[in-house]
Amino acid sequence: MRYGAIDIGSNAIRLLIADIIENGGVISFKKNTLIRVPLRLGDDAFIDKRISKRKSEDLIKTMSAFKSLMDVYKVSEYMACATSAMREAVNGVELVSEIKKVGIKLEIIDGVKEANIIYNSHIEQQLERKKSYLYIDVGGGSTELSVFSNGFLVASRSFNIGTIRILDNQDSEETWAEMKEWIKEHTKNNKGIIGIGTGGNINKLYRLADEKGTKPLSFNKLKSLYEYLNSFSLKERISVLGLNNDRADVIIPACEIFLNVMKWGSVKNIVVPRVGLVDGIIQTLIDDYRE
Repeated sequence: MRYGAIDIGSNAIRLLIADIIENGGVISFKKNTLIRVPLRLGDDAFIDKRISKRKSEDLIKTMSAFKSLMDVYKVSEYMACATSAMREAVNGVELVSEIKKVGIKLEIIDGVKEANIIYNSHIEQQLERKKSYLYIDVGGGSTELSVFSNGFLVASRSFNIGTIRILDNQDSEETWAEMKEWIKEHTKNNKGIIGIGTGGNINKLYRLADEKGTKPLSFNKLKSLYEYLNSFSLKERISVLGLNNDRADVIIPACEIFLNVMKWGSVKNIVVPRVGLVDGIIQTLIDDYRE
């Protein structure tokens, strides 16, 4: 079997096609194909509160292409989710109807469901049960935070702070203050808390830090990397460092979010399991199949 996962984010749209493997009653998946299209719906949604006609057309074309690819790959089940940009766009529901016409059933999910789906990628299997963790997922429009202690989810919340939102000056001081207060409140009783970072930016930062295997990324090393990246202009980050155009700008506010969250939560190290919403969607489909 093959499953498909579509993530319509604020910065990019992703399609993951995964091969489902069943061995001795244990079901897992192997990534077959991952396609990323940097549409940046957040630029429209966070400023104009509407997805423009041009980007709407590009989104529908992309969904049509994804549908054709899933047909070619003979995908038997799929799930398509849209996050903060589509949540805030007044024409989000209208676009869901248009996308349905090309054969894709799309759901606009709230921040809590988004966090739950990402958590469903079974991050907890990589954790030591006796330790405490602050899970941080940074997207273009929102940041999802979850606190784990002794193997259990203690608290979870989504905040309207994201990389595209910051670049467009659509983040508010009040939301930053709320996030700081929430982190301090839910981490004050957890000593030696460890961070878990997900999202395209932290994955890229981890590679730039040249960490090996599953070694955690320290706060100090992330801060040094942020200062290094910030010493280059946007053009230099593209031409000299070789970053993609749609990564070279968002990676700076992403660093700022991670560093602030880690500082407020007294997090000295962050592990980067390199999973995201599409991984959680595939695992959700596997769990539904089991049931």
